[in-house]
Amino acid sequence: MIRPLKPLIYNPPMSALKILHRDDDLLVLSKPPKLLSVPGRDPAHQDSLETRAKAAFPTALLVHRLDMETSGIMIMAMNKPAQANLGKQFERRRLRKTYIAKVCGHVESENGTINLPLRCDWPNRPLQMVCYEHGKPSQTDWKVLERGETGGIKWSLMHLTPHTGRSHQLRVHMQQLSIETGGHPILGDDFYAHDEAFGAAPRLMLHAQRLELFHPADGRKIMFEDDGGF
Repeated sequence: MIRPLKPLIYNPPMSALKILHRDDDLLVLSKPPKLLSVPGRDPAHQDSLETRAKAAFPTALLVHRLDMETSGIMIMAMNKPAQANLGKQFERRRLRKTYIAKVCGHVESENGTINLPLRCDWPNRPLQMVCYEHGKPSQTDWKVLERGETGGIKWSLMHLTPHTGRSHQLRVHMQQLSIETGGHPILGDDFYAHDEAFGAAPRLMLHAQRLELFHPADGRKIMFEDDGGF
């Protein structure tokens, strides 16, 4: 069951900009949860990671985004050529992104791959849905890192590697995992989790932990990690 949509109440954290790496071409940041990646249309939604980054580094340019509720690594370019290079790496899937997520329930298997095509659920946008007729191919590899129980709620800590970058891909794929037994929605997910899973965490338990890419200046393979998730 999908939770009913509610108006956005935007109360971004007032934390300082956390810089993981900076050079002439790259700016690697740790985005806190509940902060927009880019400014919204509403004047009350102008605070964002992009806005904060540009205040400190005026030449910083957007390359990709994370959902407001998701924390973790975001990379920006420090010049136009670097932005174009990184954009092509995302487009051609040369980058490798890995996430950690805490999902509801004990996932039975140890690892697997989810192949479920996704498209926008237009009457309920921005929600996404599985659609075999019109959906775009979407693939996620997953592995169980740990299983536990807190406050009577069973959970599994997951290592997730998306091979495509569809909107809400990891949220929907986890919600659809073992759907015949109720799925394994990410704890704290205000879009796709049932009430028990939503109330089991104070935030969406999804964190962009690692990003591997090729440096736009010389093509060497580099990797960044952000272990400050949950």
